[in-house]
Amino acid sequence: MKKLHIKRFDKTIPLPEYKTKGAVCFDCYARENIIVAPKSAALIPLNIAVKPPKNHFILLAARSSFYKRGLLSPNGIGIGDEDYCGDEDEYKFPVFNFTDTPVVIPRGDRVAQMLVLPYSRMHFKEVPKMKNKSRGGFGTTGK
Repeated sequence: MKKLHIKRFDKTIPLPEYKTKGAVCFDCYARENIIVAPKSAALIPLNIAVKPPKNHFILLAARSSFYKRGLLSPNGIGIGDEDYCGDEDEYKFPVFNFTDTPVVIPRGDRVAQMLVLPYSRMHFKEVPKMKNKSRGGFGTTGK
């Protein structure tokens, strides 16, 4: 099993954890009480800096029930590069309040989930033409 080096900024908040035996992602907790104003964005500090194993990156996503609070992640998902791992590189989760009332995120709430994935770097080779037949344009398979 690979190791994920992790630093907590507030040690009174638990380490992230896999909530079930079959969970793919681990849950992350809000480090502060956050009030997200209506129709506004905010960043929720997640209380951790992490150093993924070599050739791995972090995928950050909302927990599946998060929309029920009236919040969306405006980026959809977040990508944490392998080298975003300094002592002060705390992960933060961007949110957007799509409601007409403030949304409160209490300190210690589980708000996001992280997945550690391998990656490959590519070398680019520009070509004058692609050899395959065109399929008909972006989004055409769902007609």
